[in-house]
Amino acid sequence: MPQIHAIRGESAAEQLAAGLAQQATQALIDEARLSPKPGLVDRRGSGAHQDLTLALMERSAHSLTSTFYALALHSFQRPADVALRQEVGRLGREGEARMMAATGGVNTHRGAIWALGLLVSAVAMQPETLSPQTIARRAAKLAALPDAFSPKSFSKGSHAVQRYQVPGAREEAQGGFPHILELALPQLRSSRKAGATESQSQLNALLAVMTRLADTCVLSRGGLPALQAMHGGSRAVLNAGGTQTAAGRRHLQALENRMLSDNASPGGAADLLAATLFLDRVSLA
Repeated sequence: MPQIHAIRGESAAEQLAAGLAQQATQALIDEARLSPKPGLVDRRGSGAHQDLTLALMERSAHSLTSTFYALALHSFQRPADVALRQEVGRLGREGEARMMAATGGVNTHRGAIWALGLLVSAVAMQPETLSPQTIARRAAKLAALPDAFSPKSFSKGSHAVQRYQVPGAREEAQGGFPHILELALPQLRSSRKAGATESQSQLNALLAVMTRLADTCVLSRGGLPALQAMHGGSRAVLNAGGTQTAAGRRHLQALENRMLSDNASPGGAADLLAATLFLDRVSLA
């Protein structure tokens, strides 16, 4: 956890904000570099995407550092109220515009700005209480508040939410990030304890999310058959012992082959993995 004691004239809020911004940016970079991820951009290539590369993902992540800093600074020791919710929304939209400028109009991290932005704000709101559960509860409380200035236009994700009647990124946050607390974070930490490498542990955490998430990125590209294949394929990897086993890796390759044939990419799960990595590193439990 970044130190929050003031040094060289910097306030506690500025110290904390700088540390959180760095941690959030690094979580995005680590997620992008993690390999081999089924259907997603990684060190090997662009997965199911035509317009994304690892270099573009990293440039996008760096473009958001100032946004995470501003979110933490404005949220420092503040209660969850409508004024803060609207400020978080404004800063998030400004960050999205900065991201789109950095990527030439390609949506690289819109969902991650929402999830990580809320979690960064939640840490800064009460930095002395940092269990994953308490951070997620504060983020959920903030996410549930109204933002009168939120745009009413529909994204691909929100169209998928309406068409398939599934919860989306908004509901995930308002529910306290259950896919992180119940699946990804326990899997990440149990894999480490079982002797998996850090990359294998992170891949297992991603797959844990993919076993249950109604990933709107997958639904938008491949519909319900692709989503059901993602759920089943991810469970097969973990049931075989995870990515640290030969059998698990065979199932992972089969899952990737299916996702590429469906032109499906679990971008929602990737956003939650980045949020998981951030929460794992800043929490005290």
